[in-house]
Formats: sequence, structure tokens, C-alpha cells
Amino acid sequence: MAQLETEPLERARPRGTTVADISASWASSPAARAVMVGNRRRDTRPELRLRRAVHAMGLRYWVDRRPVPGIPCRADLVFPGARLAVFVDGCFWHGCPEHYKPPSTNAGYWSAKVTRNVDRDRRVDVALREAGWRVLRVWEHEETSAAAARVAELVRLRSSTTTRRGRA
Repeated sequence: MAQLETEPLERARPRGTTVADISASWASSPAARAVMVGNRRRDTRPELRLRRAVHAMGLRYWVDRRPVPGIPCRADLVFPGARLAVFVDGCFWHGCPEHYKPPSTNAGYWSAKVTRNVDRDRRVDVALREAGWRVLRVWEHEETSAAAARVAELVRLRSSTTTRRGRA
């Protein structure tokens, strides 16, 4: 019986953790904890799709990097020459107006968590803009080719603007 109970945890747990690590948690259930621990900070599927599409357009960028030292954020794609920071936001974690649906379990905690994430995103946007950067946020549900076209347009626009000003 114990084998059946831990089997979902074994499949969901990240490398380097044990079922005991996942079970001893503040999460609503061991399975929920396993999913949360398994969430990646970088290299998510939507991010990888966007990176491939942008790279195929001939654009080069930094991955998972701080655009501005001193501003505590890491953009998913950073174009230093164009001073453009691109964030690929997940619909759940960043409160997508189209797709966010509060969970039925531990709803108070998750609603507050998502609200804090959205507030942090806005503060980061303001701080980067004040530092002279352009911020582009792409939702995970957006069509990859359309998002890549927006990125390319901004990079080319910003790169030509900074070159004309003599800052490149």
C-alpha cells in the first residue's frame, strides 16, 4: 500500500529530493508540494519556444540574466544593445486576466501569492523603465510566432534608435 501512495510523488519529485523532503512541507498536499518544487525558474516550455523562434530570426540574447545590476529581477531574454528585457509569464503564477483561475485548495494562500507576484512584476517594470530599459511581457498562452515578431520589432527599433544616438 505504501508503494501506491508514494508512486505519484516519485514521478513528480525533482532530482536531488526525497519523498520525505516533499512530504514535510507547508503545501496543501505532498503531491502539490512535488509539483511546486518541480516548477522551473528558467527553460520552461513557453520560454524555450520563444527563444527558438527569436533565435531563428537571427537575434541573439542573454538568458535568465539581470538586465540592470542592483534591480532584483532576472529577465528570461535580455537584449543589452536594445536595452530590452523580455519576461515569459505563466498564466497561473502571474495572474493572466484570460486564464487565471484560483485553485480550490488553499485558495487564500494562492490568491495572495499571485497578487504579490503581480505587484512585484509591476515594480520591476517601473524600475527597469526608470533605468532606461524597455520591458516586454509575453503570456505563456500567446502564439509563439506573434510574440517573437513583437520581440524582433522592439529589438530592431531599439537597436536603431540607440545607434543613431551614438549609444550602441
